[in-house]
Amino acid sequence: MAMMQEFKQFAMKGNVVDLAVGVIIGGAFGKIVDSLVQDIIMPPISKLFGGLDFANYYLPLNGQNSSLSLLEAKKLGAVFAYGNFATILLNFIILAFVIFQMVRIMNKARRVEAAPEAVAPATPEDIVLLREIRDALKK
Repeated sequence: MAMMQEFKQFAMKGNVVDLAVGVIIGGAFGKIVDSLVQDIIMPPISKLFGGLDFANYYLPLNGQNSSLSLLEAKKLGAVFAYGNFATILLNFIILAFVIFQMVRIMNKARRVEAAPEAVAPATPEDIVLLREIRDALKK
């Protein structure tokens, strides 16, 4: 029973709950970025390269006909799927940039919150008394 109590304490810590929320939001945001790349960015790039779906660009490694779709070519053997890799790499770059910007904004917000702490600490009473004695002796 002690292990269950320990697990409950662990699961209810703020960091664990925050991490769970972050993973869920991150997964949803990843889908948005994936859609942005596949539905908005890659079609114009594909148009520049001849109108094919850029994710279907590959080099056949097993003698497949290069006019097949990537899925059909994979069924017939190994392929070098550089178009799919480029699409996923673009997804990652956009996602990493957005996360970098979010962390940057959070760091700026933390610096602004931390700035008002410039109040000097109060001088201890014994130091104040010693200064008064010093000043009295000088007079």
